[in-house]
Amino acid sequence: VQLQASGGGSVRAGDSLRLSCLVSGGFFFSTMRMGWFRQVPGKEREFLAAIGWSGRTYYSDSVKSRFTVSRDNAKNTIYLQMDRLEPDDSAVYYCARVHTSQYWPPTVAGAYDTWGQGTLVTVSS
Repeated sequence: VQLQASGGGSVRAGDSLRLSCLVSGGFFFSTMRMGWFRQVPGKEREFLAAIGWSGRTYYSDSVKSRFTVSRDNAKNTIYLQMDRLEPDDSAVYYCARVHTSQYWPPTVAGAYDTWGQGTLVTVSS
């Protein structure tokens, strides 16, 4: 399975971005649980949001009022809609697949077994 994140870029505070994560090389994407993380240099990877096979979602408190995770099973893709972006949202954003044995919600990086390459988001004030 390969994950490819895209959609990052440079925006101003208050703007929106939608990240995409295309999943390829595997079977039954519709049964996969997926998540989004972000990381800034010198810090640990931070959990943002997860989405289950049924569309159930879970968010970190820091982003739940501004970010929305969704999926399109026909396109083998998950999304992260990010609204009202702030300079502190600047980071490399990663999508990942939840390991099949993990409980819900999968909020730690160790719960994921496959990661995308990351896409950079820069928010200026």
